[in-house]
Amino acid sequence: MFIARLKSAVVVLAVSATAALGMGLAADQPAASEKGAAGLSLADFEKLHKQLQPPKDELWRSIPWQISIVEARELAAKGKKPIFVWVASGEPLGCG
Repeated sequence: MFIARLKSAVVVLAVSATAALGMGLAADQPAASEKGAAGLSLADFEKLHKQLQPPKDELWRSIPWQISIVEARELAAKGKKPIFVWVASGEPLGCG
């Protein structure tokens, strides 16, 4: 199984700012100025944030992801393991 094999490698996850921030910026959503000066209330934000969290038991959560390629390289060298790099960039829906 692919996920099981990843546990024997040091894994780096890199996501571009465009992909990370662009997920909620669809063209059909109203502009921030149309929502009013206040934007989301804290209660609305917390409710939305809770709804968007993936389930705790998903397999990818068991992988010890590293954000820094430098730290991942050091861990890989210490453990004599390969590095698997997963990079996402560009259009978050993969259409660009």
